[in-house]
Amino acid sequence: MRIRIALTAAILAAGGIAAAWWYATQRPLDVPVAAFEEDVPVTVFGLGAVEARVLSRVGFEVPGTLVAVLADHGDRVQAGAPLARLNAASQEARVAKAEAAVFSANAAVARAEAQRERAEAQVAQRQATARRRRDLAARGAGSTEAAELAATEAVAAQADVAVNRADAMLARAAQAEAQANLRAERTALAKHTLTAPFDAVVVARAREPGTALNPGEAVFTLVAPDSVWALAYVDEGRAGALALGQPATVTLRSRPGDPMPAEVVRIGLEADRATEERRVHVRCRACPAMPVIGEQAEVVIETGRLPRARLVAESAVHGYDGAHGRVWTIEDGRLVQRRVRFAARLMDGHLAVTADALPDDVPVAARAGAGFAPGRAARAVAGR
Repeated sequence: MRIRIALTAAILAAGGIAAAWWYATQRPLDVPVAAFEEDVPVTVFGLGAVEARVLSRVGFEVPGTLVAVLADHGDRVQAGAPLARLNAASQEARVAKAEAAVFSANAAVARAEAQRERAEAQVAQRQATARRRRDLAARGAGSTEAAELAATEAVAAQADVAVNRADAMLARAAQAEAQANLRAERTALAKHTLTAPFDAVVVARAREPGTALNPGEAVFTLVAPDSVWALAYVDEGRAGALALGQPATVTLRSRPGDPMPAEVVRIGLEADRATEERRVHVRCRACPAMPVIGEQAEVVIETGRLPRARLVAESAVHGYDGAHGRVWTIEDGRLVQRRVRFAARLMDGHLAVTADALPDDVPVAARAGAGFAPGRAARAVAGR
Protein backbone atom coordinates (compact mmCIF):
# COMPACT_ATOMS: atom_id res chain seq x y z
CA MET A 1 0.00 0.00 0.00
CA ARG A 2 2.75 2.39 0.88
CA ILE A 3 4.55 1.53 -2.33
CA ARG A 4 1.41 2.30 -4.32
CA ILE A 5 1.00 5.65 -2.57
CA ALA A 6 4.64 6.56 -3.14
CA LEU A 7 4.40 5.56 -6.79
CA THR A 8 1.26 7.62 -7.20
CA ALA A 9 2.95 10.63 -5.58
CA ALA A 10 5.98 10.23 -7.79
CA ILE A 11 3.79 10.05 -10.89
CA LEU A 12 1.89 13.13 -9.79
CA ALA A 13 5.15 15.00 -9.06
CA ALA A 14 6.59 14.03 -12.42
CA GLY A 15 3.40 15.13 -14.09
CA GLY A 16 3.54 18.44 -12.27
CA ILE A 17 7.16 18.94 -13.25
CA ALA A 18 6.36 18.05 -16.85
CA ALA A 19 3.42 20.44 -16.82
CA ALA A 20 5.58 23.19 -15.35
CA TRP A 21 8.30 22.54 -17.92
CA TRP A 22 5.76 22.61 -20.73
CA TYR A 23 4.23 25.80 -19.39
CA ALA A 24 7.59 27.44 -19.02
CA THR A 25 9.15 26.33 -22.29
CA GLN A 26 6.51 25.11 -24.71
CA ARG A 27 3.36 27.10 -24.18
CA PRO A 28 2.77 29.79 -26.82
CA LEU A 29 4.18 33.14 -25.67
CA ASP A 30 2.20 36.34 -26.01
CA VAL A 31 4.65 38.57 -27.92
CA PRO A 32 3.92 42.31 -28.26
CA VAL A 33 4.73 43.22 -31.85
CA ALA A 34 5.73 46.59 -33.26
CA ALA A 35 2.95 48.51 -34.96
CA PHE A 36 3.45 50.51 -38.11
CA GLU A 37 3.95 54.23 -37.55
CA GLU A 38 3.68 56.96 -40.16
CA ASP A 39 5.98 59.95 -40.71
CA VAL A 40 8.53 59.00 -38.06
CA PRO A 41 11.00 61.85 -37.27
CA VAL A 42 14.65 60.85 -36.99
CA THR A 43 16.48 63.06 -34.51
CA VAL A 44 19.86 63.32 -32.80
CA PHE A 45 20.68 64.94 -29.50
CA GLY A 46 23.55 67.19 -28.54
CA LEU A 47 24.43 68.89 -25.29
CA GLY A 48 26.31 72.17 -25.44
CA ALA A 49 26.12 75.84 -24.58
CA VAL A 50 25.16 79.25 -25.91
CA GLU A 51 28.07 80.81 -27.79
CA ALA A 52 28.64 83.69 -30.20
CA ARG A 53 30.34 83.62 -33.58
CA VAL A 54 31.56 87.20 -33.04
CA LEU A 55 32.87 87.68 -29.50
CA SER A 56 35.67 90.12 -28.72
CA ARG A 57 37.52 91.00 -25.55
CA VAL A 58 38.58 94.55 -26.33
CA GLY A 59 41.22 96.73 -24.71
CA PHE A 60 43.58 99.60 -25.46
CA GLU A 61 46.56 99.24 -27.80
CA VAL A 62 48.61 101.62 -25.66
CA PRO A 63 49.40 101.66 -21.93
CA GLY A 64 47.86 104.22 -19.63
CA THR A 65 45.57 104.98 -16.73
CA LEU A 66 41.86 104.48 -17.22
CA VAL A 67 40.05 107.74 -16.47
CA ALA A 68 36.57 107.18 -17.93
CA VAL A 69 34.36 104.13 -18.51
CA LEU A 70 31.43 105.00 -20.76
CA ALA A 71 29.62 101.64 -21.09
CA ASP A 72 28.46 98.95 -18.72
CA HIS A 73 27.23 95.37 -18.63
CA GLY A 74 24.11 94.89 -20.75
CA ASP A 75 24.49 98.06 -22.83
CA ARG A 76 23.94 97.93 -26.57
CA VAL A 77 26.54 100.02 -28.41
CA GLN A 78 26.92 100.94 -32.05
CA ALA A 79 30.11 100.56 -34.06
CA GLY A 80 32.45 103.47 -33.35
CA ALA A 81 30.80 104.47 -30.07
CA PRO A 82 33.33 105.42 -27.32
CA LEU A 83 33.56 102.85 -24.54
CA ALA A 84 36.41 104.14 -22.33
CA ARG A 85 39.27 106.65 -22.23
CA LEU A 86 42.85 106.77 -20.94
CA ASN A 87 44.65 109.77 -19.50
CA ALA A 88 45.90 111.45 -22.69
CA ALA A 89 47.74 114.53 -21.34
CA SER A 90 51.22 113.33 -22.35
CA GLN A 91 50.06 112.25 -25.78
CA GLU A 92 48.25 115.54 -26.36
CA ALA A 93 51.56 117.34 -25.64
CA ARG A 94 53.31 115.15 -28.21
CA VAL A 95 50.60 115.99 -30.74
CA ALA A 96 51.10 119.71 -30.07
CA LYS A 97 54.85 119.32 -30.54
CA ALA A 98 54.29 117.45 -33.81
CA GLU A 99 51.92 120.18 -35.01
CA ALA A 100 54.60 122.82 -34.28
CA ALA A 101 57.11 120.74 -36.23
CA VAL A 102 54.71 120.71 -39.18
CA PHE A 103 54.35 124.51 -39.03
CA SER A 104 58.17 124.85 -39.00
CA ALA A 105 58.50 122.44 -41.91
CA ASN A 106 55.86 124.36 -43.87
CA ALA A 107 57.80 127.59 -43.32
CA ALA A 108 61.03 125.92 -44.40
CA VAL A 109 59.36 124.72 -47.59
CA ALA A 110 57.99 128.21 -48.30
CA ARG A 111 61.47 129.73 -47.78
CA ALA A 112 63.15 127.12 -49.97
CA GLU A 113 60.60 127.64 -52.72
CA ALA A 114 61.12 131.40 -52.56
CA GLN A 115 64.90 130.96 -52.82
CA ARG A 116 64.42 128.62 -55.78
CA GLU A 117 62.18 131.14 -57.55
CA ARG A 118 64.71 133.92 -56.87
CA ALA A 119 67.55 131.79 -58.25
CA GLU A 120 65.52 130.97 -61.37
CA ALA A 121 64.83 134.71 -61.88
CA GLN A 122 68.55 135.47 -61.54
CA VAL A 123 69.34 132.79 -64.14
CA ALA A 124 66.95 134.39 -66.60
CA GLN A 125 68.42 137.87 -65.97
CA ARG A 126 72.06 136.75 -66.29
CA GLN A 127 71.36 134.70 -69.40
CA ALA A 128 69.80 137.77 -70.99
CA THR A 129 72.86 139.90 -69.98
CA ALA A 130 75.20 137.28 -71.40
CA ARG A 131 73.34 137.28 -74.73
CA ARG A 132 73.47 141.10 -75.01
CA ARG A 133 77.22 141.28 -74.23
CA ARG A 134 77.92 138.48 -76.66
CA ASP A 135 76.04 140.36 -79.37
CA LEU A 136 77.91 143.60 -78.55
CA ALA A 137 81.24 141.81 -78.65
CA ALA A 138 80.35 140.29 -82.01
CA ARG A 139 79.62 143.77 -83.43
CA GLY A 140 82.78 145.20 -81.91
CA ALA A 141 80.81 147.42 -79.54
CA GLY A 142 81.83 145.58 -76.41
CA SER A 143 84.78 143.65 -75.04
CA THR A 144 85.13 139.91 -75.36
CA GLU A 145 86.21 139.71 -71.74
CA ALA A 146 82.89 141.25 -70.55
CA ALA A 147 80.95 138.75 -72.72
CA GLU A 148 82.85 135.79 -71.25
CA LEU A 149 82.32 137.07 -67.70
CA ALA A 150 78.58 137.39 -68.32
CA ALA A 151 78.43 133.83 -69.69
CA THR A 152 80.27 132.52 -66.60
CA GLU A 153 77.86 134.33 -64.30
CA ALA A 154 74.91 132.77 -66.18
CA VAL A 155 76.38 129.26 -65.70
CA ALA A 156 76.95 129.98 -61.99
CA ALA A 157 73.37 131.15 -61.67
CA GLN A 158 72.15 127.84 -63.17
CA ALA A 159 74.20 125.97 -60.59
CA ASP A 160 72.62 128.07 -57.86
CA VAL A 161 69.20 127.07 -59.23
CA ALA A 162 70.14 123.38 -58.98
CA VAL A 163 71.26 123.86 -55.38
CA ASN A 164 68.07 125.72 -54.46
CA ARG A 165 65.90 123.08 -56.12
CA ALA A 166 67.67 120.40 -54.07
CA ASP A 167 67.14 122.48 -50.91
CA ALA A 168 63.44 122.77 -51.79
CA MET A 169 63.19 118.98 -52.23
CA LEU A 170 64.86 118.45 -48.84
CA ALA A 171 62.45 120.90 -47.26
CA ARG A 172 59.47 119.09 -48.80
CA ALA A 173 60.85 115.74 -47.54
CA ALA A 174 61.20 117.23 -44.05
CA GLN A 175 57.66 118.55 -44.36
CA ALA A 176 56.35 115.10 -45.34
CA GLU A 177 58.20 113.52 -42.41
CA ALA A 178 56.73 116.08 -40.00
CA GLN A 179 53.22 115.48 -41.36
CA ALA A 180 53.68 111.71 -41.07
CA ASN A 181 54.90 112.11 -37.50
CA LEU A 182 51.86 114.28 -36.73
CA ARG A 183 49.54 111.60 -38.14
CA ALA A 184 51.31 108.98 -36.02
CA GLU A 185 50.95 111.07 -32.88
CA ARG A 186 47.29 111.78 -33.63
CA THR A 187 46.72 108.07 -34.23
CA ALA A 188 48.34 107.31 -30.88
CA LEU A 189 46.09 109.94 -29.29
CA ALA A 190 43.02 108.32 -30.87
CA LYS A 191 44.09 105.01 -29.32
CA HIS A 192 43.57 106.57 -25.90
CA THR A 193 39.83 106.31 -26.62
CA LEU A 194 38.44 102.76 -26.87
CA THR A 195 35.60 102.44 -29.38
CA ALA A 196 33.24 99.60 -30.28
CA PRO A 197 34.51 97.70 -33.33
CA PHE A 198 30.98 96.58 -34.31
CA ASP A 199 27.36 96.84 -33.18
CA ALA A 200 27.47 94.87 -29.95
CA VAL A 201 26.09 93.98 -26.56
CA VAL A 202 28.43 94.49 -23.60
CA VAL A 203 28.42 91.16 -21.75
CA ALA A 204 31.24 91.93 -19.32
CA ARG A 205 33.12 94.95 -17.93
CA ALA A 206 36.47 94.02 -16.43
CA ARG A 207 38.14 97.31 -15.32
CA GLU A 208 37.21 100.47 -13.43
CA PRO A 209 38.50 104.09 -13.58
CA GLY A 210 41.92 104.58 -12.02
CA THR A 211 43.26 101.22 -13.19
CA ALA A 212 46.69 101.24 -14.84
CA LEU A 213 46.40 99.16 -18.00
CA ASN A 214 48.89 97.32 -20.17
CA PRO A 215 48.46 97.13 -23.95
CA GLY A 216 45.89 94.50 -24.92
CA GLU A 217 44.44 94.11 -21.41
CA ALA A 218 40.70 93.40 -21.77
CA VAL A 219 38.34 96.07 -20.52
CA PHE A 220 35.08 94.84 -22.09
CA THR A 221 33.71 91.64 -23.60
CA LEU A 222 31.50 92.38 -26.59
CA VAL A 223 29.15 90.11 -28.53
CA ALA A 224 27.49 90.80 -31.86
CA PRO A 225 23.82 90.07 -31.01
CA ASP A 226 23.01 88.67 -34.45
CA SER A 227 25.83 86.12 -34.18
CA VAL A 228 24.52 84.24 -31.12
CA TRP A 229 24.17 80.49 -31.67
CA ALA A 230 24.30 77.24 -29.73
CA LEU A 231 27.24 74.88 -29.91
CA ALA A 232 26.21 71.24 -29.47
CA TYR A 233 28.41 68.17 -29.17
CA VAL A 234 26.93 65.22 -31.06
CA ASP A 235 28.14 61.65 -30.77
CA GLU A 236 30.02 60.57 -33.90
CA GLY A 237 27.90 57.43 -34.09
CA ARG A 238 24.78 59.55 -34.64
CA ALA A 239 26.29 62.37 -36.69
CA GLY A 240 26.41 60.72 -40.11
CA ALA A 241 23.13 62.19 -41.38
CA LEU A 242 23.75 65.75 -40.22
CA ALA A 243 23.49 68.45 -42.91
CA LEU A 244 23.35 72.24 -43.07
CA GLY A 245 19.88 73.73 -42.91
CA GLN A 246 18.28 70.88 -40.97
CA PRO A 247 15.61 71.97 -38.47
CA ALA A 248 16.41 71.82 -34.79
CA THR A 249 15.17 72.91 -31.39
CA VAL A 250 17.21 74.52 -28.62
CA THR A 251 16.17 74.30 -24.97
CA LEU A 252 18.05 76.52 -22.54
CA ARG A 253 18.61 75.35 -19.00
CA SER A 254 16.97 78.53 -17.71
CA ARG A 255 13.88 77.89 -19.88
CA PRO A 256 13.33 74.11 -19.68
CA GLY A 257 9.77 74.18 -20.97
CA ASP A 258 10.32 76.55 -23.85
CA PRO A 259 12.17 74.94 -26.79
CA MET A 260 13.11 77.41 -29.51
CA PRO A 261 13.11 76.58 -33.23
CA ALA A 262 16.53 76.67 -34.86
CA GLU A 263 18.51 75.35 -37.80
CA VAL A 264 21.95 73.86 -38.38
CA VAL A 265 24.35 76.52 -39.70
CA ARG A 266 27.77 74.91 -39.20
CA ILE A 267 29.09 71.37 -38.81
CA GLY A 268 32.62 71.02 -37.50
CA LEU A 269 35.15 69.43 -39.85
CA GLU A 270 37.26 68.14 -36.96
CA ALA A 271 35.96 65.80 -34.28
CA ASP A 272 37.11 65.74 -30.68
CA ARG A 273 39.52 62.82 -30.51
CA ALA A 274 39.01 62.31 -26.78
CA THR A 275 35.21 62.42 -26.54
CA GLU A 276 34.53 61.23 -30.13
CA GLU A 277 32.01 64.00 -30.68
CA ARG A 278 31.40 66.48 -33.48
CA ARG A 279 30.76 70.18 -32.97
CA VAL A 280 27.50 71.36 -34.49
CA HIS A 281 26.33 74.99 -34.41
CA VAL A 282 22.64 75.82 -34.63
CA ARG A 283 21.13 79.28 -34.84
CA CYS A 284 17.77 79.96 -33.23
CA ARG A 285 15.12 81.72 -35.23
CA ALA A 286 13.78 83.64 -32.23
CA CYS A 287 16.59 84.08 -29.71
CA PRO A 288 16.10 85.65 -26.26
CA ALA A 289 16.57 89.40 -26.16
CA MET A 290 19.53 89.11 -23.80
CA PRO A 291 21.39 85.81 -24.34
CA VAL A 292 23.58 84.42 -21.60
CA ILE A 293 26.86 83.32 -23.13
CA GLY A 294 27.93 79.94 -21.80
CA GLU A 295 24.46 78.84 -20.62
CA GLN A 296 23.85 75.12 -21.06
CA ALA A 297 21.66 74.21 -24.02
CA GLU A 298 20.05 70.97 -25.15
CA VAL A 299 19.86 70.67 -28.93
CA VAL A 300 17.67 68.24 -30.87
CA ILE A 301 18.29 68.07 -34.62
CA GLU A 302 15.89 66.44 -37.06
CA THR A 303 18.00 64.66 -39.67
CA GLY A 304 15.12 63.18 -41.64
CA ARG A 305 11.71 61.47 -41.61
CA LEU A 306 10.67 57.92 -42.36
CA PRO A 307 7.36 57.66 -44.25
CA ARG A 308 6.51 54.33 -42.55
CA ALA A 309 8.39 52.18 -40.07
CA ARG A 310 8.14 49.79 -37.15
CA LEU A 311 10.01 50.70 -33.99
CA VAL A 312 11.85 48.04 -32.02
CA ALA A 313 13.48 48.60 -28.64
CA GLU A 314 17.26 48.49 -28.97
CA SER A 315 17.37 46.15 -25.98
CA ALA A 316 15.44 43.56 -28.04
CA VAL A 317 18.05 43.52 -30.80
CA HIS A 318 20.95 41.09 -30.64
CA GLY A 319 24.38 41.96 -32.04
CA TYR A 320 23.51 45.55 -32.95
CA ASP A 321 26.57 47.15 -34.62
CA GLY A 322 25.16 50.56 -35.41
CA ALA A 323 23.49 49.48 -38.64
CA HIS A 324 22.58 45.77 -38.45
CA GLY A 325 21.26 43.41 -35.81
CA ARG A 326 19.02 40.38 -35.21
CA VAL A 327 15.36 40.89 -34.32
CA TRP A 328 12.74 38.43 -33.13
CA THR A 329 9.96 37.66 -35.63
CA ILE A 330 6.97 35.35 -35.56
CA GLU A 331 6.80 33.00 -38.54
CA ASP A 332 4.40 30.03 -38.74
CA GLY A 333 3.61 30.53 -35.07
CA ARG A 334 7.25 30.23 -33.97
CA LEU A 335 9.91 32.66 -32.85
CA VAL A 336 12.67 33.26 -35.41
CA GLN A 337 15.70 35.53 -35.32
CA ARG A 338 16.37 37.54 -38.47
CA ARG A 339 19.30 39.79 -39.27
CA VAL A 340 18.08 43.11 -40.66
CA ARG A 341 19.44 46.52 -41.51
CA PHE A 342 17.86 49.37 -39.57
CA ALA A 343 16.83 52.57 -41.29
CA ALA A 344 17.51 54.78 -38.26
CA ARG A 345 18.29 54.85 -34.58
CA LEU A 346 15.98 57.12 -32.60
CA MET A 347 16.71 59.19 -29.52
CA ASP A 348 14.31 57.18 -27.32
CA GLY A 349 16.28 53.95 -27.75
CA HIS A 350 14.22 52.46 -30.58
CA LEU A 351 15.42 51.24 -33.96
CA ALA A 352 13.35 51.71 -37.10
CA VAL A 353 12.58 48.71 -39.32
CA THR A 354 11.25 49.59 -42.76
CA ALA A 355 9.60 47.47 -45.45
CA ASP A 356 12.81 47.15 -47.43
CA ALA A 357 14.42 45.47 -44.42
CA LEU A 358 11.55 43.13 -43.52
CA PRO A 359 8.24 42.41 -45.25
CA ASP A 360 5.17 44.02 -43.74
CA ASP A 361 3.45 40.68 -43.16
CA VAL A 362 6.19 39.41 -40.81
CA PRO A 363 5.43 40.43 -37.21
CA VAL A 364 8.42 41.88 -35.34
CA ALA A 365 8.72 41.69 -31.56
CA ALA A 366 8.70 45.18 -30.10
CA ARG A 367 10.76 44.01 -27.14
CA ALA A 368 12.32 40.78 -25.92
CA GLY A 369 10.99 38.84 -22.97
CA ALA A 370 11.83 35.89 -20.77
CA GLY A 371 11.61 32.56 -22.51
CA PHE A 372 12.42 33.84 -25.98
CA ALA A 373 14.18 31.10 -27.95
CA PRO A 374 14.29 30.14 -31.63
CA GLY A 375 11.39 27.81 -32.47
CA ARG A 376 9.34 28.71 -29.39
CA ALA A 377 5.61 28.87 -30.06
CA ALA A 378 4.38 32.43 -30.05
CA ARG A 379 1.37 34.52 -30.89
CA ALA A 380 1.36 38.21 -31.70
CA VAL A 381 -0.40 40.75 -29.50
CA ALA A 382 -0.68 44.49 -29.91
CA GLY A 383 2.12 46.53 -28.44
CA ARG A 384 5.15 48.59 -29.21
